[in-house]
Amino acid sequence: MSEKKMNSSRRHHLKSLMLSIAANWIAQEKKDIAAAKEAYLAEHCPKPSMGGDQATLMETCKKLHALIDKADEERYDLESKVGKADKEIDDLKMKVVDLAGLKKPALRKVRMTADAMLKALLGSKHTVNMDLRANLKQVKKEVKEEPLEAVGDWRKNIEEKADRKKMFEAA
Repeated sequence: MSEKKMNSSRRHHLKSLMLSIAANWIAQEKKDIAAAKEAYLAEHCPKPSMGGDQATLMETCKKLHALIDKADEERYDLESKVGKADKEIDDLKMKVVDLAGLKKPALRKVRMTADAMLKALLGSKHTVNMDLRANLKQVKKEVKEEPLEAVGDWRKNIEEKADRKKMFEAA
């Protein structure tokens, strides 16, 4: 079956409808968040009454200061808990690294002679010449001389091969 493609005007119309619905949802979500914020503030932070004499205002200020102190204590307690948790996390990370072992770095190829290596290891006081080839045994190669076959008539070789062929065929 061949499916019909949607024409561009229909696609554009559907896209604009989806965008308008999404915009309405976002606007409604913002209204809901604002309403939830207002409800929380009304519940937890009642508006102070400003009417009355100086004594009632002082009492209101003392209550507000007490609330501020309580909030600061909670903030300080939470900060100390977070700091303690961070320290524990760092300690556990260190333990994991210790248990896993340190990663060995990739070795680099260093061009150094044996003499330079000994000098680096032993220091400049010890000057050791280490000629590795000097201690090797000298081996003389013996050349074996094989007698070269004289180049002969090639027809003789064919006759010899023919005799061999007859020998195999007879068997």
